[in-house]
Amino acid sequence: MPQETGAGNSKTDMKPNGAPELEWLDGDVPRAPGFGDTYFSKAGGLEETRHVFIGGNRLPERLPGRERFTIAELGFGTGLNFLTTLEMVAALETAPKLVFLSFELYPLSADQLERALAAFPALSATSNELLRAWAPAPGWNRVTIAGAELLLGVGDARELITDLVVEGAPERDGSPVIPPVEAWYLDGFSPAKNPELWDPDLLAKAADLTAPGGTLATYTAAGWVRRNLQAAGFGIEKKPGFAGKREMIVGRKH
Repeated sequence: MPQETGAGNSKTDMKPNGAPELEWLDGDVPRAPGFGDTYFSKAGGLEETRHVFIGGNRLPERLPGRERFTIAELGFGTGLNFLTTLEMVAALETAPKLVFLSFELYPLSADQLERALAAFPALSATSNELLRAWAPAPGWNRVTIAGAELLLGVGDARELITDLVVEGAPERDGSPVIPPVEAWYLDGFSPAKNPELWDPDLLAKAADLTAPGGTLATYTAAGWVRRNLQAAGFGIEKKPGFAGKREMIVGRKH
């Protein structure tokens, strides 16, 4: 799966916390030359998010009737996963209050974000709301979009994740307090090109923030990623991937 950006090494065309240099494929598919990868699938970014992350975490069956639900993501990128999740939540008869936590080392400029999201007119209402609020600054950014709380960490996820405190744990001055994470979208660039976002210490910290029985989904089925997730405390299962990709993985915290 072409995927969203996240923590990684500084590239010649990327400055941490600054907008990346992009190429545009087929007119509207952004590609980051520094990682040699696109931000979403040319086969259909919206359908890909629904299959891998929403379906992989079984969200349509888990959210109805809940008062609150917390999703965390490694790699905000264009915000497509966030916006597609809002679309799914809005269609529920009884929708929970959504808390959406995400990390991004190279936030897109407003112009880049607008061009990327123009490929998804079905999401235009929430896309426009996100664009009006888009002013990412290093550190933690909190904004409400379509009734959902978006907490966006701009910087290296490996550092930012150590700031977070789960509700009920001792609080630290200046640290964001979050509910336990109930579903993870692991959507960094490919493990071969962005191994930092699949680092065992980062995934172990993600597991520490996860509620018992919390889930994850990702487009990759790389063996060393599976092993890192298992070492972090997740049970891992392979599932059919999107658009001809043979496998993806889902997981559940023990």
